[in-house]
Amino acid sequence: MTLNSNENPHRRLNILTGEWVLVSPHRTKRPWQGKEEKSAVKLQPEYDSKCYLCPGNERAGGIKNPNYASTFVFNNDFSALLPNVKNTNVSNENRLFKSENISGECRVICFSPKHNLTLAEMKKSEIMNVIDVWSEQITELGAKYKWVQIFENRGEIMGSSNQHPHGQIWASSFLPNEIVKENKNQKKYFTDNKSVLLLDYLNEELKLKERVIAENEHWAVLVPYWAVWPFETILLPKRNIRRLTDLVDNEKESLAEILKLLLVKYDNLFNTSFPYTFGWHGAPTDNNDYSHWQLHAHFYPPLLRSATVKKFMVGYEMLAEAQRDITAEAAAEMIRNVSDIHYKERL
Repeated sequence: MTLNSNENPHRRLNILTGEWVLVSPHRTKRPWQGKEEKSAVKLQPEYDSKCYLCPGNERAGGIKNPNYASTFVFNNDFSALLPNVKNTNVSNENRLFKSENISGECRVICFSPKHNLTLAEMKKSEIMNVIDVWSEQITELGAKYKWVQIFENRGEIMGSSNQHPHGQIWASSFLPNEIVKENKNQKKYFTDNKSVLLLDYLNEELKLKERVIAENEHWAVLVPYWAVWPFETILLPKRNIRRLTDLVDNEKESLAEILKLLLVKYDNLFNTSFPYTFGWHGAPTDNNDYSHWQLHAHFYPPLLRSATVKKFMVGYEMLAEAQRDITAEAAAEMIRNVSDIHYKERL
């Protein structure tokens, strides 16, 4: 039987993690009888006196924000990690119960002083300011910790507790699970092929054009072949770059351009402030050799068919392996074909 990836169920390998995803494109023909949630458009003010993150306001921890005019970073008042913890393995008499001490720091980055903006609605120059701060944080925290995770949870559906445009930075003395998997597979490919995994992958994608959403001189964004979430994307530089700190000025400028383009297209897909979890994966910041690494960003949005219908990772996904219905190729075409002009500007 010849595989028809647009019709027949099949599995695809995530070359970064070594994990498989089940793709069931024939299921897109079934009627939807699942849960729908009403989506209400909430107009936000430029300044909210009750917002913990707005300039001049008092945060939940009792500290007052300065009257910041651009990006603003502060230590998370309720940090998941703590500094100055001795990083040694904890000896356990029972081999079935293993633990270790870890240390780290958690910070919050406010992208803008304006409460009613998102990255998609910010100017290119404002996004470039955010990119500069990301890089500065990696330099500072990377001098103390092995891993610096920059991420953003956008929207209530992704657990964001505050509508103010902001992201987070978690630095840790250990390499998290996802990074261990990505490091292992990139290193093995580099050893076997004497080339960088994600660069080779990107070059093949740019030839095929099936899953590419947009590209410019220095960057490309696409729906990865192994995508799990319906409209998942990966953002990649076109040259070998290990960390955000390695970017030169024109690469930062084109990064701001393609970031804005992608996020505008996301919003335009269902004419809503598109929710997602987004984060950067660059080479770890210890002193090991990471010639095999390629900087990249993951975008994991939960929406499935509309602004009110989301993908649930339950049942088979939790107990067996990830599964999706709409193919990566179909998702890429949908995102690629929407307008580059934000829907709010077209109202």
